[in-house]
Amino acid sequence: MQSAVLGEGWGLPWVASHPIAYPALEVLHITGIALLLGSLVLLELRVWGLAPELPLRPLARLALPVTLAGFGLIVCSGLLMFASQPAELMANRAFLAKLALVLLAGLNAAWFHARGSLARCDRLARAQTVLSTGLWLGAIASGRWIAYL
Repeated sequence: MQSAVLGEGWGLPWVASHPIAYPALEVLHITGIALLLGSLVLLELRVWGLAPELPLRPLARLALPVTLAGFGLIVCSGLLMFASQPAELMANRAFLAKLALVLLAGLNAAWFHARGSLARCDRLARAQTVLSTGLWLGAIASGRWIAYL
């Protein structure tokens, strides 16, 4: 049954029923997660003072496009997977928690960049990196729980 909020017939049920489409989207989604989290963690470790021989600004210039590409891959594949069963996902607490955590991670990233945390590398910048990693790991864990709730 389709949600009244989403409208009758909304969605792409063929994505879920196609033998290759949904698994391929999951692979793309996981690849995006790896790109996003991998590049973030490297930059965050540098903010914490690891590998001081690596200049922070050039590392950030390399990491940001990789992070954004990963996020773009996550969004595109996630939207297509969502479209396969929108009503069910909107009723799933793990999915809603995942969306909330992704929103909080995005707000934290905006705050990190708006306050110039990369240039400061102070205690608050380090706390923001811990928060960032925690929020993304929470989003990943919530995503895995979607199938079980």
